[in-house]
Amino acid sequence: MTLTGLAAAEGVFVCAQPNGIREYRNTGDTRGCRKLDMEPLSSIPGPASGSAQTAGSNQQAKASLGDTAFPRIDSQIQKRRDQDRMQILMDEVRSEETKLADLKREYQNGEPERQGGERNYAKYQERVAMMKEELMRTEKNIEALKREIGNLK
Repeated sequence: MTLTGLAAAEGVFVCAQPNGIREYRNTGDTRGCRKLDMEPLSSIPGPASGSAQTAGSNQQAKASLGDTAFPRIDSQIQKRRDQDRMQILMDEVRSEETKLADLKREYQNGEPERQGGERNYAKYQERVAMMKEELMRTEKNIEALKREIGNLK
């Protein structure tokens, strides 16, 4: 009998502590405990990992799926989809480059103009740091988009 089977055979007991907290145990050897009526546990053993039968059934499942697991797409339709994807990526690159140019113009090599609400120098530095982060993020986006376009070609 397994450990869980042994615990289930003995039962589950609920014990009331002097401070009123309930405690659940698998033995009822103390006062103030009562056995709970529970349905018996059922356990179904799983297949042993690495067994020959499991490996064989996995190979059979893969073989039965074969080419039917993924639908085939006509080559003309796929070319059209790839062209659409390329166009979308190119549009995204153009918009990110426009955004980058605007950010660089506003950033002015790390010395943007101070705004009226930035009398405190720390606020100004915080805004400059956020602008720098946005610049770096936009540059990384452009790099990633260009890399994706390169993968399509």
